[in-house]
Amino acid sequence: MGREKLVLIGNGMAGVRCIDEIVRIDRGRFDITIFGSEPHPNYDRIQLSKVLQGDTSISDITLNDWSWYRDNNITLYTGETIIKVDPGRQVVYSDSGRETSYDHLIFATGSVPFILPIKGADKEGVTAFRDIKDCEQMMDYSLKYKKAAVIGGGLLGLEAARGLLNLGMDVDVVHLGDFLMERQLDRTAANMLKTELEKQGMNFLLEKQTAEILGDGRVEGLRFADGDEIPADLVVMAVGVKPNVQVAAESGIPVNRGIVVDDYMKTEITNVYAVGECAEHRGMVYGLVAPLYEQGKVLARTVCGLESEPYEGSVLFTKLKVSGVDVFSAGSIIEEEETKSIKAFNDWEGTYKKVLITEGKITGAVLFGDTTEGNQLLSLINQGADVSEYLHASREEESLVASMSKDELICGCNGVTKGAIAEAITSQGLTSVDEVKACTSASRSCGGCKPLVAQLIEHTVGESAQLPEHEPVCGCTSLSRDEVVEAIRDLNLSYTREVMNVLDWKTEEGCSTCRPALNYYLNMVHPVTYEDEKESRFVNERLHANIQKDGTYSVVPRMYGGVTDPAQLRKIADVAEKYDVPLVKVTGGQRIDLFGIKKEDLPNVWADLDMPSGYAYGKTLRTVKTCVGEQFCRFGTQDSISLGIALEKKLERISTPHKVKMAVSACPRNCAESGIKDLGIVGVEGAWELYAGGNGGTHLRAADLLCKVKTSEEVLEIAGAYIQFYRETAHYLERTSKWLERVKLETIRAVVVEDQAARAQLNERLDEALSVAKEPWKEVVESPALRKELYEHVSIPVLSK
Repeated sequence: MGREKLVLIGNGMAGVRCIDEIVRIDRGRFDITIFGSEPHPNYDRIQLSKVLQGDTSISDITLNDWSWYRDNNITLYTGETIIKVDPGRQVVYSDSGRETSYDHLIFATGSVPFILPIKGADKEGVTAFRDIKDCEQMMDYSLKYKKAAVIGGGLLGLEAARGLLNLGMDVDVVHLGDFLMERQLDRTAANMLKTELEKQGMNFLLEKQTAEILGDGRVEGLRFADGDEIPADLVVMAVGVKPNVQVAAESGIPVNRGIVVDDYMKTEITNVYAVGECAEHRGMVYGLVAPLYEQGKVLARTVCGLESEPYEGSVLFTKLKVSGVDVFSAGSIIEEEETKSIKAFNDWEGTYKKVLITEGKITGAVLFGDTTEGNQLLSLINQGADVSEYLHASREEESLVASMSKDELICGCNGVTKGAIAEAITSQGLTSVDEVKACTSASRSCGGCKPLVAQLIEHTVGESAQLPEHEPVCGCTSLSRDEVVEAIRDLNLSYTREVMNVLDWKTEEGCSTCRPALNYYLNMVHPVTYEDEKESRFVNERLHANIQKDGTYSVVPRMYGGVTDPAQLRKIADVAEKYDVPLVKVTGGQRIDLFGIKKEDLPNVWADLDMPSGYAYGKTLRTVKTCVGEQFCRFGTQDSISLGIALEKKLERISTPHKVKMAVSACPRNCAESGIKDLGIVGVEGAWELYAGGNGGTHLRAADLLCKVKTSEEVLEIAGAYIQFYRETAHYLERTSKWLERVKLETIRAVVVEDQAARAQLNERLDEALSVAKEPWKEVVESPALRKELYEHVSIPVLSK
């Protein structure tokens, strides 16, 4: 029996992805022919904006190169368009006169840009922004002209405007609505985006209806319905797209807005299917790539004659960078009478969150500036989860990828689920992000899911994972942590804006990932001269308290080694009564936490307590937990309390890449849980054992034996060197457990234990940094101006990292 003939009309992302799935399922079943109107193999249209912006090349965005078609015995006709289909004879006709018969026919004709039907739309210098040809035309124009107007303030228009700015053009963005990206953002997020983009150089003309494109043959300007005019040498129309259904309609295939399909992507015509932006399913036409890939998987199984779960529609979501700014939206984002919302707006850090709830269920979300909760919220929306699941979820150190179900998307751009990636990792022995990308296409497009892919590799294969050692600090730069620190040292850079400017940061303001990291690295390199930039710290660190879900704060004073006295307890009790503290709780770190304090009361609370901060909010030493030791316990072999207090007093207030927890146990019974701390000390007969790299959180890890010493003085010296080596070599927000696995225990032992000269030098640098460390809350209490700035004008912030 000969092979069945399969013809695909359209060489775009959705159609070719479907063919890729078909080849994977049954490689030898079909003779496959693809017709593509463009003279290129399949490429990632999402990445055109990066080509325009100069961040990548056309070859870099090619998804399936010429060899892929050849290796899979696929006949590809590029630059050739199907103009007619005869469903009765099962033949397609191209504009070159070619006739090709089929047994199965897939329409994947995508969309065509909508060109406003206004006077002058046919002039030279008017273009859409849809394909490589449009991109090349805009790049050519930028070499000759300087004034550009982009009509449309949606995602595509803003990306085009960003690219034209990069090409050196002055850009006006014309938008009919009164705020940007109204399909994905609410007014608050849109206004924040507008402010950010204005800083980048974009000029916005909102509530403007274009009436005419001016010029004699070539574009010279725009005239609006209100009579205003602006000059322009180039006009980019980015007002939307419409399904490309003309050929289908003329060939007798039922069409509404798009080509009408059922839950298996079948049309009413036998052996004719549709997928992607040209398809209409249950009245919906989807333009985002994730739903289109979901459709492609269902269609692939249908064409191959396999049983398949029906395609039942998708929750629309967007998670991307708009000109370097992170945005996310999913589900319903419009507030109705029956909806309630959770909102968090932080003007200081430029972040905003809105979670919509209908009848107790999470139905939509908008995130701006910090989109780390995007995958979690999308999962909850898809599940129809109760809002309590979101409110009660603890995200501190939570591995998002571990909590995801196998059906949840990790790569939204390419529609790749956690289960698909995990199966590929397991069955094919994949150990790196690049291998996963080559096998599954996850992270192949925008790359935003690379951290999740890396987490999943590590979660699946453990130590065999080959995770990149030189990941960039964030999306604002291609430089790694080591490269940035080296540049700070070598070029004597002294503040965050200088680092961003000298090192060619892609975004002028940086982001919530790199700003605190740069602040830490500058402080670490220049401990004496660097002036801490409070605006670059997370909100909890700026306010010296932990924000709670109701907007109040918790305060934790320090109790060295977990030891207190009646005077301290009286202070805490008096403060609790004076400020009507609703909850006073003993913590797992042997301290007392005061919950429910109002933001405006924080400075007075600290002043009344007059105790050192316990840094429950800080990236520093949090606690040194101790047991009662030999003085009271019949099993104790060492004075754990004295050593714990000495360690805590030595290292308090020193900034570190992430929080650090320690413990001192007087005997191997380990009552202070020394075996799961960043640094744990265990007393044995006549000596101390030091354990490194433990973690008692979600990623439970037993600490490794670092060394064994005889005296408390040696413990203090090695502990100091260990903390300083961690400070100097760890990535920002990297716990010691991950740092130890990356740097290796043998390396750490060689530096801080065996090399006495290196150990002494590390302690000298640590002492230098400690010499200028200050009690953080005192400057707020003593400075009315800073107090007013922090506690009266900071909006209710999002949860800090």
